[in-house]
Amino acid sequence: MKRRNVIKGLAMLPVAGAVLPAQSVLGNQLTGSTALAGSESVTTAASFMADTNIFRRIGVEPVINCMGTYTIIGGSIERQAVREAMEAAAHNFVQYDELADGIGQRLADLTGAEWGMVSAGCAAGLKHITAACVTGGNPEKLIRIPDLTGFDKDEVIIPLYSRNAYDHGIRNIGVKIVHVSTPEELEKAINPKTAMIYLTAGAASETGQPLSLEVVSSYAKPKNIPVLIDVAAQNLTIPPVHLKRGATLVAYSGGKAICGPQCAGLMLGDKSILMSAWQASSPHHGPGRDNKVGREEMIGMMAAVEDWVKRDHAGDWKKWLGWLDTISRKISPIEGVKTNVHEPPGLSNKSPVLFVTWDTNKLNINSFELAEELGRNKPRIALASRGETDGISTVSITTGQMQAGEEKIIADRLYEVLSKKRSPRPEMSAPSANLTGLWDLNIKFFSSNSMHKLTIEQDGNWLSGTHKADFDTRTLAGTIDGNKVRFESTIKIIADNINYLFQGTVNGDMMSGDIHLGEYRTASFTANRSASKPVRKRIQIPAGPPLAT
Repeated sequence: MKRRNVIKGLAMLPVAGAVLPAQSVLGNQLTGSTALAGSESVTTAASFMADTNIFRRIGVEPVINCMGTYTIIGGSIERQAVREAMEAAAHNFVQYDELADGIGQRLADLTGAEWGMVSAGCAAGLKHITAACVTGGNPEKLIRIPDLTGFDKDEVIIPLYSRNAYDHGIRNIGVKIVHVSTPEELEKAINPKTAMIYLTAGAASETGQPLSLEVVSSYAKPKNIPVLIDVAAQNLTIPPVHLKRGATLVAYSGGKAICGPQCAGLMLGDKSILMSAWQASSPHHGPGRDNKVGREEMIGMMAAVEDWVKRDHAGDWKKWLGWLDTISRKISPIEGVKTNVHEPPGLSNKSPVLFVTWDTNKLNINSFELAEELGRNKPRIALASRGETDGISTVSITTGQMQAGEEKIIADRLYEVLSKKRSPRPEMSAPSANLTGLWDLNIKFFSSNSMHKLTIEQDGNWLSGTHKADFDTRTLAGTIDGNKVRFESTIKIIADNINYLFQGTVNGDMMSGDIHLGEYRTASFTANRSASKPVRKRIQIPAGPPLAT
C-alpha cells in the first residue's frame, strides 16, 4: 500500500520521538551537520553526535532515518527551497482565501490538474474533501457536520481492500461507510445518497484488477459521483497519472516523497470540489477548523512541487544506489551476511532498498534485536526489521530520507553489531508458577483504568488463552520464563488494530508489569487470580421428545 508499510524498526517504531536528522538550523544553533559539499550538507559521525543538536537541548536523541517517510520519526527532510519559501512567507500577512486561490492556480499550472489545494496533512485533506462531497459547498450543511440528519448525501463507498487507519478522516464527517468487494456490489451500492467513493493506491486498485481505479470510475462517473484516491506516499507524476486513470481527486502527503512541509497535504483535481474542500478547511469555521494550515505550509508545499518538477530524480536514484553500495561493501565480508538491493517499480515509497540477511543461529541475534540495538543506542539508527523466516533474519535499509554522509555511519554501526561475537541465547528457565485459570486484569492507561479478564492455559513455558477487553475477546499467546511473563493480544477491527504486548513478573497469585501499545505508547497492569468459581451444573437430557411445551 501507499505510505503505510507495516514493518518494525526501533523494534516497535512508535516509541521513537518525532525527530529530524541533523541538518536543520534554528537561528544560529547548529543541529550537528556543518560539513558542506556544494549545497548539500553532509552528516558525519562527529557532527551527528554533536552536543549542539537542537533536540539534545531538551534531552531528545535524534535518529538517522533509513526506514522511509514515517511520520513518527519526522516524515521527510524538507528541501532547501521549501525552507526558504516558508521563511519568506513568515514575514508578511496575507488574506488566506486569496492565498488559496493563487496557490490553487499555481499548482494547476505546475501539475496539469484542474486545481490544487494545500491541507494540514493528507488525512486532513481526506476529511475536507469528504465534507465537500457531503455539503456541496453549502455552509448551512457544513456547520451541522457530523450530524448529517436531512442531508441529501451521507454515504461513502469504500472497497474493503481500501479500509485503513487513515480513513478516520472520512469517518469524522459522520458519513455511513458502505463496503464493497466486487463490481456487482459496487453497482448495487451506488444510490442517490452516495457522496463519494474512496480508494487507496495499492495492488488491488491497479489496472486490470476487479475493482481497479478504472473500473470504479466507470461506475461512478455516469452517476456524477466523485472518486478520491489516497496516494499519500507516492511520487508525484506530472500530470497526475491517477487523474488520467479516472479519479476525480488525488491526495498526496506533503511531508513524504515530495519532501514538502511535514504538516501539509497536496490535493489535486476537480476545482469545484476543492473550492468546497477549502471552504471546509481552516481558517473557516466548521468541522475543519481544527485542521489549521498556515501560510508558511501553504507556500512551502507549493515550493516543494516547484522543486519536484525540476529535480534530477535520476541523479537522486544513482546517489541512493551509491549509498547502499557503501553499506553493502562494508558488511558483506562478515561471514553469513548477505545483501541484496531492491529497486521498487511502483510509485509508493519509491527509493532503492537494501535487504540484509543472516543466519540467526550463527550470529546469535535476530532482526528484532538488531533493530533495537541500532535504534536505542547512539548513534541511533532507525531501520526496518522484516522478521525471521526459517532461521534467516532480515532487515531493510531504505534510502529515500537518508542524508549525505549517513551511509558511512550506518555501515560502520552495522558492521560493529553484526560482527560482534555472542553466545547462544539460553533456554527458558522452568516456570515459577502455573498460570492456568481465570485472572482479573486491571489496566492503567494514562488517565483511566479498565478491568479486563484473562483466561490462561499453560503448557510448560508456553501460554495461550483469551483476553476479554472492553469491547471484545481476543486470543493471547506468550511465555513464562522463570517468574517473567510475556504475552500479547491484538484487537483487529476494520481499518484499525491495537497490539497489547504484556511484560511483567509473577508473584504468587499476582502478575504485574507494563504493556507496550505500539503507537499508543504504554500502560501498566496488575492481574490477580480470580476468586470466582466456574459454574457447576448437572445437565439432564430427556429420553425422547418433550412431553409438553
